[in-house]
Amino acid sequence: MEDKKIHKTSVGGQALIEGVMMQGPRGIATAVRKADGDIVVKHHEFNHIRDKHKFWGLPVIRGMVNFVESMILGYKMLMYSAEASGMEDLEDVEMNKFEKWLTDKLGDKFMNFLMGIATVLGFALAFVIFFYLPVLAFNKLNQACHGSLTPWQGTFEGVMKILIFVIYIALVSQMKDIKRTFMYHGAEHKSIACYEAGKELTVDNVRESCRFHPRCGTSFIFVMLIISIIFSTILSKIFPSIAHVRVLWMLLKLAFIPLIMGIGYEFIKYAGKHDNLFVKILSAPGLWMQRLTTKEPTDDIIEVGIESLKAVITDNPEDDEIK
Repeated sequence: MEDKKIHKTSVGGQALIEGVMMQGPRGIATAVRKADGDIVVKHHEFNHIRDKHKFWGLPVIRGMVNFVESMILGYKMLMYSAEASGMEDLEDVEMNKFEKWLTDKLGDKFMNFLMGIATVLGFALAFVIFFYLPVLAFNKLNQACHGSLTPWQGTFEGVMKILIFVIYIALVSQMKDIKRTFMYHGAEHKSIACYEAGKELTVDNVRESCRFHPRCGTSFIFVMLIISIIFSTILSKIFPSIAHVRVLWMLLKLAFIPLIMGIGYEFIKYAGKHDNLFVKILSAPGLWMQRLTTKEPTDDIIEVGIESLKAVITDNPEDDEIK
């Protein structure tokens, strides 16, 4: 079959538990491999805030909104995939008497409560690791150097965040379950790359496609980290007195996170449409990190990626192109 022309799409996705979620012109869909081996494909309804008022769709603002929506949607789809794949079958899980009593009395509320606690603890841990620890480390080192490192505060903290992120991903990528999820992440990227290259969505074509993509969330995180270094460096020079006060400095940086998210999102959208030197330089770290966050998928995992993509694309590739 003769290949079609290469085109850029508005399709994006996320790896799930034994599945893949895709978003495209035909909405949101998931494909999940069930315990019996069948693939269940389902479309999901999700009301985007940007559709309610034009303000939420403005450049930079839409990036902040998209991040929050992605967190909410991603959580919901993960919970759905765990259930659809058969992972949440409570009958197969050995529970103690107290857990059984809570499950009988509270049911789904108990699980939602546990997930809520886990989410809060996760955010708290992320704050300590990515905000408090770099600031604490710099202050200690700067004191030992009698304040001579102050001009480099933003750069030091930013580089430390990147190192922590890389080490964390490298460690968790060795876990068996995470490796499998990263294989689904690879299938998501490969399926989109195959389609954008104008090739037929077959297992053979997808297998040969690239598993690295500039619009990936990994690239988004790295772009945010790079932008945060620039912002932190500028802020430390504009507010040198605040930079010395640990709590105020962290609060100031937290206040700029939404803006950094918005700028990062605009770059990712720009990178999806262009392939110039500027894009290649800023995208390079994120693409390199995808060597850790994506793994080469097996054919059965590729099949799931293909089914999820087919559910959100149209018959005419031109309708799926980025506008």
